[in-house]
Amino acid sequence: MGSPELAPDEETVSEADVYDDPADATYPTSTYTPVAYDNLDQAPQDRSHPDPSDDGPFKELDLPKVPKLKYVVGPSAIMLGASLGSGETLFWPTLVARFGWGLFGLFLLAALIHFVVNTEIQRWTLATGESIFRAMERLHPVVPLALLVGGFASLGWPGWAASAAKIGAAGLSLGTYTAFGAELPGWRLLGIVLMAFIWLTYQVAPLMYNIVEKFQILLVAASIFFAVLLFMLVGSIETVLSVPANLTLPGEQLQVETVAILLGALAYAGAGGYLNLSQSLWIREKGYGMGRYQGRIKNPFAGDDPETVHRDGFTFVPNRLNLERWRGWWRVTQLEHLLTFLVGLVVVTTILTLVVFTYAAGSTGTAVNIWLDEVIPVVGPLASIVIYILLFLALFTTEYAIVESFVRNSSDIIYELYGRDAGWSLPRLFWMLLTIFCGWGIAILFSPLSAEKPFGLLVVGASMSGLMMWPYILAVQVVNTVRLPEHTMPGWGRIVSMWFAAGFFGYFSVLLTGTYLSTRLGLRLFETKATIIGSGIGGTALWFGYVIIQLAVMYHVTQAKVASTGTVDDAERARGWFS
Repeated sequence: MGSPELAPDEETVSEADVYDDPADATYPTSTYTPVAYDNLDQAPQDRSHPDPSDDGPFKELDLPKVPKLKYVVGPSAIMLGASLGSGETLFWPTLVARFGWGLFGLFLLAALIHFVVNTEIQRWTLATGESIFRAMERLHPVVPLALLVGGFASLGWPGWAASAAKIGAAGLSLGTYTAFGAELPGWRLLGIVLMAFIWLTYQVAPLMYNIVEKFQILLVAASIFFAVLLFMLVGSIETVLSVPANLTLPGEQLQVETVAILLGALAYAGAGGYLNLSQSLWIREKGYGMGRYQGRIKNPFAGDDPETVHRDGFTFVPNRLNLERWRGWWRVTQLEHLLTFLVGLVVVTTILTLVVFTYAAGSTGTAVNIWLDEVIPVVGPLASIVIYILLFLALFTTEYAIVESFVRNSSDIIYELYGRDAGWSLPRLFWMLLTIFCGWGIAILFSPLSAEKPFGLLVVGASMSGLMMWPYILAVQVVNTVRLPEHTMPGWGRIVSMWFAAGFFGYFSVLLTGTYLSTRLGLRLFETKATIIGSGIGGTALWFGYVIIQLAVMYHVTQAKVASTGTVDDAERARGWFS
């Protein structure tokens, strides 16, 4: 198929020129438009196009027409599924039950931060078709490699499958069974079955993203239904009205476990860490913006013709038509994330936190045990069944999304850093990593490492996810501001929001690092105080380094933003709500 004809810079652009006709759209499934890549014009290296630096050049094409909102729902539903079984059902109910509703304000703030960060992660792919990892490779190859290592450290432990299995086994009263020549508790055996089931689902569809999206939408919808049903059964207006009287905050000395859980909860107020970065690849698979030309990963054993995932992306001439389309794409992308992810996140978390606070206020137990030992015994048979179903669905949904996220992100990084030049097949690499990762999860569940405390696996993953977010938020901002042209780079409102997001996660990362070094390793000079003042010498050095890095990035971004002003004619036409 030839490349789409570049549109002239006409004075009048109709709605039909900008928006897709639903009768002609290939949505709601993933969509892809093949192009004669080698015959396309190479984009000029000027201020109206993304900066390729010394790396591969971009090809020039028009932005695709903008579909209606209902046809692009999917990527944010997967992200919501990744969030349901972590912060929503475990971390935030636990923290509020222990410390009071004062901390819930941090959840709402973190959820808004995640909305901004996630949509900024989508920006580069929307504008170029490239993944955010390819963008970071353009900064330096060590950046995506570091994210790969951090991703495994944070997601390589099947804590959600273990927790889902523990909930399911308790609900089904599973005992101990002999499997593979060993005695296994029922919940560990169920966790192994769940990991195997996740692997099998990828084998049933030619385009692996489609099965993930459909399955996640189903699980998320069921989770939201049971959350609302639970509140109808055991919730009360009295609990809601009592919230202002319970705005207490922890007065105890911060322990490393408390800070780790808090940082993890902040990260998982919206999937978190390595998971957030998957938004870039999911919208490429769905066909958002220039990602529609970039190619998708197909099942290598399904028999369908493969699609080439191009190394270097695309860009568009900033004429009136494309500027209007960019504004439309940015609007529909934000709305999809706002209405699917953010609203669903706040509704479910609030309901579950209200329930746990009602029946387990002041508890110091871990998240799964609070539900099993303190809430379920006192809510009655019907509500207990609903809780078992809801928690199982939420935790399993998260594990499913984690497998998908880790495998998709990691295969993209490995392929672009090494596999493409080595002649590897990206679909086969994806399938191989899927098999290895699921097998690794099964091995962990089979081993004594997961024998007693599934929640411990979650805290490790959660805190590592939080630690990752500060550096990559800074990197995303540099990519989007320094490398993108004026009409697609973020506006000042988003730039300031990203500064705040980086500072927010950087603050808690330094606090956790200093608390761990001073309490666990006995290095008291690295003690970090929440107020910063009064920290040890080493802790003060950590705070100082954090501030210097933060200010350096802010200065670099400001320079790029100011220098871009007025470099693209009519750039304001691309500006929309919170762009």
